[in-house]
Amino acid sequence: MAFTGLRGASSGLLAVLKKGSRLGRRNKDVVTVPTLKPAKAPIASLAPLNKIISTYLDPKDVERVREAYKLADNAHLGQFRTSGEPYITHPIAVTEICAGWKLDADSLMAALLHDVIEDQDVTKQELAEKFGTDVAEIVDGVSKLERLQFQTKSQQQAESFRKMLLAMSKDVRVILIKLADRLHNMRTLDAVSPEKSRRVAQETLEIYAPIAHRLGLNALFRELQDRCFKAIHPNRYKVLHKALMAARGNRREVLGKITEAVTVALPAAGIEAEVSGREKSLYSIFCKMQEQKKSFSDVLDIYGFRVVVNTLPECYLALGTLHQMYRPIPGKFKDYIAIPKINGYQSLHTTLIGPYGTPIEFQFRTHEMDHVAEEGVASHWLYKDDNVTLNDLQKRTHHWLQSLLDIQSQTGDSSEFLDHVKVDLFPDAVYVYTPRGKIISLPRGATPIDFAYSIHTDIGNQAVAAKINGEFVALRTEMKSGDSVEIVTSPAARPSIQWLNYVRTGRARSEIRHYLRTVKYEESVAFGKRLLKQAFESINIPYPDDNHPEWDKLAKSSGAASREEILADIGLGKRLAAVVARRFAPELAILATTAAQVDDYTSSGAAPIVIHGNEGQAVQLAPCCGPLPGDAIIGGIRMGHGLVVHMAECQVAQRQQVKEPERWIPVVWDTNTARHLNTKLDVTVLNERGVLGRLAATINDADSNILHLTMPDEGAATNLLHLTIQVDSRTHLARVIRSIRQIPQVQKIVRVKGANS
Repeated sequence: MAFTGLRGASSGLLAVLKKGSRLGRRNKDVVTVPTLKPAKAPIASLAPLNKIISTYLDPKDVERVREAYKLADNAHLGQFRTSGEPYITHPIAVTEICAGWKLDADSLMAALLHDVIEDQDVTKQELAEKFGTDVAEIVDGVSKLERLQFQTKSQQQAESFRKMLLAMSKDVRVILIKLADRLHNMRTLDAVSPEKSRRVAQETLEIYAPIAHRLGLNALFRELQDRCFKAIHPNRYKVLHKALMAARGNRREVLGKITEAVTVALPAAGIEAEVSGREKSLYSIFCKMQEQKKSFSDVLDIYGFRVVVNTLPECYLALGTLHQMYRPIPGKFKDYIAIPKINGYQSLHTTLIGPYGTPIEFQFRTHEMDHVAEEGVASHWLYKDDNVTLNDLQKRTHHWLQSLLDIQSQTGDSSEFLDHVKVDLFPDAVYVYTPRGKIISLPRGATPIDFAYSIHTDIGNQAVAAKINGEFVALRTEMKSGDSVEIVTSPAARPSIQWLNYVRTGRARSEIRHYLRTVKYEESVAFGKRLLKQAFESINIPYPDDNHPEWDKLAKSSGAASREEILADIGLGKRLAAVVARRFAPELAILATTAAQVDDYTSSGAAPIVIHGNEGQAVQLAPCCGPLPGDAIIGGIRMGHGLVVHMAECQVAQRQQVKEPERWIPVVWDTNTARHLNTKLDVTVLNERGVLGRLAATINDADSNILHLTMPDEGAATNLLHLTIQVDSRTHLARVIRSIRQIPQVQKIVRVKGANS
C-alpha cells in the first residue's frame, strides 16, 4: 500500500485558507507562501517509507502511520524548507531514519508529527485524542520551547535541552526521534547560511553527537561528527578528505594483502568469518592530529579491519590466529567483551604490525555485537513489555536516563542542569570494582568522590577517605580501570565545596551543589539565629517574633529576600549580629553601624556561643590548628563561611584577630560534643620495614582513624610523617599519643597547632 502527498493545487486548499496566516511563524528554516505553489512543485512521497515499515509492522499499524502522515501533510501545507523542498519531506525523512532502526508505530507517527505542535499550533490534547497519549507525549518531548520567553538565547536552548532530556528519561523514543531529526538537518545543512551552519554544527557536536554515542548509536555518531567537521572547518575537511583519498590508493596493495591473508587463515583455523576493511572517520583523524600534534602522513592507523564471527568463543580464537600471523603491539589490546563499554559496545580490539611495518587495528565481534555496535539502544527495540527481560544495554541506558531525573531533582537552573548532563556525555570510561566485586563504569578522570555518589548519595555526602587496591589515597585521586575502590564514611562528615574542582560525573556535581545550597543554607539560618539571639541579650532586648514588621523593613533596605536570608547572612558572616539587633532598638539605631558599638558587643561579656562540633557548614573547626574539646578556643566570623573556631593559641587566629577584632566572639565547648573530630600530628619514626603498618594498627586499636598520611622524606633514615586523624576530644588524643609512643621506632610526636600555617 503505497501513498503519495502532493504539495500543489491538488490538495488541501481549504486548509491553506484556514491556516495560511500562522504557517511557519516559529521555524526559521521554513518559508511560508501566501498562495499555493504551482503544479510543478516537487512531490513528497511516502512510498519509500511505506516499503520499509511494511516489512516489520502489521497492516493495522501501517494504516495508523498513514493517518499520522495525513495530518502532518495537511498541517505543513504551504510550507517549504529553505532548500525549496516541501516541508513535509523533512518529517518523512526523519521517519525513514527511525524506520531503519525498526522503531514501533507510535515512534513513527510521532516522527511524522514532530513539528506540528511547534510550528502549526496543533495542541497536545488534539494529538492525544486522535493518536493516543503515547504519541502526544513523544511529540511534546521533541518539540522545542519556542513559545516561552527567555532572557537569552543560551537560556532558551538550555531549557529546550532540559525538557527534551527529561522527556527522554521517561521515554527513550523522544531522543531517538530527535537524533533522527538532527541527522536529517545536518544532511541538508548546505541550504542554510554558513554562520547558521556552523552554529548548528557546534551544537550538534557538543550535545547530540555525544548523546548518540552514549546510547550506542555509533554509525549515527560518526556521521554527525564528520558532518559537523565539514560545517565548522570546511577547508580542513576538504584537504583531509583529499589526503585520505590519496592514501587509500597508495595503501591499496597493503590492505589487499592483509585481507587475502586473513580470509585464508581464519577458515584454515575452522572459523567462519566476515572480514571487512574500514577507515577511521575524518573527524577522528583530525582529532588525533590535533591531540598528538601530528601531520596526516604521521597518522598511520587510519585503516582497520573488522572480523565478524558466529559465536563468542570464536572471537578469541580469531584473535589468537591473527596474533600468530602478525606481531601485536604491547598495550594495544582491549577486551570490551568481558567488560563492555558503558553504551553496550562489545568487541575485542588489537593493533598488529602488518606488512611494511604499518600498524593495523583489528576488531573481533559476533553478528549480534556488530548489530549493537552500530545501532546501540535502538538495536533491540523494547518498550513497555513486562514479559520481556531487559538486556544489559537497556539496563545501563535505563540507569543513565534515571540519573537525569536525579540530577534534575537537585537542580533548578536549566543552564546548570545542561552543564551537569554535558559532564556525563563522556567518550571514554574507566571500570572500577566495589569491595564486593561489582563493576562500576565512570568517566575517565573520575575520583573516589564520583564513585561514592554513584553508589549512594549518603555515601558521597559522608565520605572522609578512600582506599584504592587496599591503600589509602586522597579523595581527588584519579581512578584507573581495574581498581578496587572502598569508601570510608563518617556520620559527621560533610561535602566540601573543593570537591567540585575534581569530580567528573554530573550526579556527583549536582548532589554536592544541592547539599551546599540547601543544607548549608539551613545550617546558616539556624546558626545565624543563635548569634542574633545572643546579640539581643547583650543589649537587653527580647528576640522579636517572626512577624515583627521590622523584619520586612530590614529586608527591603538591605536587599534581602526574607527574614531567613538575613539570618543566613549572619550565620555566613555577611552581616554582623550586633548591627542587625540594634535595628530593632530605635534609640540605638544611630549608633548601630559604628565600630564602637560593635566593640561594645564583643567586649560586653555576653554569653559565649556553645560549640558542639557538628553544626555543619555554618560552624567550621579551623584546619590550621584542629581544635578539640578541652582546648581553649576562640571564634572568628569569616565572610561567606560562617564561624571558624580556632585554638586560642593558634598564631593564625591571633594575627587575624589583630586585623579585624570586631569579627571575633567568645565561644566554648558544649559538654556533649561531636565524635570524630580531625586533628594533625607530626610523627618522626625510624625508616624500618613494617613501621607504617604497626602505626596504623596502633591508632586503630586506640579507637581512632587515619584520614590522611604523607611522607616527604621517603628515602631518609628517619621519616617525618604528617598524619590527620580522628579523635573525640583532647583526652582521647592524649590516649592515642600514649599508644603511639609505645612503638619502638617512634622518636617524636608533635601535635600541629597552626604555628606554621
